[in-house]
Amino acid sequence: MRRNVQVLLLVLSGAGLLHISLLTDVCLRFVKEGLRPALVLSGAVLVLLGLVAAARDGFPYDRRPRAGGRAADGGHHGHDHARGPGIAWLLFFPALSLLFFTPPALGAYTAARETGAPAEEPVRHFAPLPAGSSVPLTLTEFRLRARQDRSRSLEDRTVALMGFVTPARDGGWFLSRLLVSCCAADSRAVKIKVRGAVAPPADSWVRVTGHWRPGPATREVEIDAEMVRPVPEPANPYQDTAPPPTR
Repeated sequence: MRRNVQVLLLVLSGAGLLHISLLTDVCLRFVKEGLRPALVLSGAVLVLLGLVAAARDGFPYDRRPRAGGRAADGGHHGHDHARGPGIAWLLFFPALSLLFFTPPALGAYTAARETGAPAEEPVRHFAPLPAGSSVPLTLTEFRLRARQDRSRSLEDRTVALMGFVTPARDGGWFLSRLLVSCCAADSRAVKIKVRGAVAPPADSWVRVTGHWRPGPATREVEIDAEMVRPVPEPANPYQDTAPPPTR
């Protein structure tokens, strides 16, 4: 790989990072929101390094030999150190993908293969649910109240949840969210079993309105659905948020 191509790769990689973290929200499909500033800084540094290298060496890179038999790239005895390994050309694919390809967020495939229940911190006190005909809740709060709330605040209340569809092995389906601590690699699934509604397509985002179905603590947390309707995928798919109020 020639030196001018190496410089171009630096600039493209930096531009790709800036594109997904500064100009769009694509970075939230890889890492949590708190890491966005680090990605912006990394992208800016890569672009700056590429521009400095281009200004220092000239662009296209000048490989004319200097006096004394040494090449302009600092090579010795006729060796061309301006070149890198040919396989390095493959690095252009991830660099260009950051600019022109939007990868999907993790979804039903990942959630369906997570068999263990997420760890839950004990909650000593639950605030009363707000008044209203349909209370928006996150999947995490719904699960915690169903498992730990001794006052059974969910009983006889209509709630609204939002997530993506994950098929179940028994033919049913889950409403799911994937939560991350740092990045997509450490994601964990929160799943609520939906009863009484036909499963929409896998990975589609939906809003489910219904009632909590009480059951043994060893059973999956379930909701009896009254209404299921499609919603857009949120900008940050790994943040467990309650659905917005209906108009």
